[in-house]
Amino acid sequence: MRNVRTNFLHTLNTMRHPKPNGSPAGAKAESSPTDIRRDPASAPSHAPPHAPPQAPPHAPPHGQPDDAADGSTADATGADITTPDTAAENTAELPPASELQQQLLLLQEQRDKYLRLAAEYDNFRKRAVRERLEAEHKGMGLLIRGILDALDDIGRFAHVDPASTDAATLVQGVDMVEKKLLKSLAGHGLEIVNPMGQPFDPAVHEALTTMPASRAEDDHTVGQVYQVGYVFNGQLLRAARVVVLQWSGGSGASDSSHA
Repeated sequence: MRNVRTNFLHTLNTMRHPKPNGSPAGAKAESSPTDIRRDPASAPSHAPPHAPPQAPPHAPPHGQPDDAADGSTADATGADITTPDTAAENTAELPPASELQQQLLLLQEQRDKYLRLAAEYDNFRKRAVRERLEAEHKGMGLLIRGILDALDDIGRFAHVDPASTDAATLVQGVDMVEKKLLKSLAGHGLEIVNPMGQPFDPAVHEALTTMPASRAEDDHTVGQVYQVGYVFNGQLLRAARVVVLQWSGGSGASDSSHA
């Protein structure tokens, strides 16, 4: 190939710059195209003028694994090309299409179920808070409605003329208002704790002091009530403040001591 190219270039150079070959001066030597075609050495070749030599197969450096050994190759840009062997391995690792579709459907079903449960719980929580507030307001409304008459009576006594009203009438009127108010509150679950003469109970009684008992049977009982207590539907609102009797064993009256 190299000799053909050299001969071709030499022929072209001869045609452009002919050498004097015994011809008269100034005469141009013309080469016959027939002669050029007859000369096998100077005939142009149909092969391309520049045919790059083929590079030998790429050999991996010493110590590095060959890419073709593990079933994958790389193109000219360096990107890996999946061979049929690696494609078969990847396909074998994936589950079947039907099984994958079933798993996706199951996942979507569980997600929808979770969203529905979350929405239902949020609605239940809001509804429970709203119902509790409504019950509290309703209960307070019933309680206030029951004491409205007593409030009206208190208002009448607060605006009487003291010059024309005696004390006995005021006392009698206040006593009636108290009974009416306590009756209304008792209907809602209010109980009065008045433990006079009863055994002392620390759960609903508060001992302020002690005093000597005249009999042994009166030991550890309530001898005096300073302030009554209240219980509302089983819940202690205020403990009764009392004085507790103590038996000294018949040695006579003893000084009262604080509990």
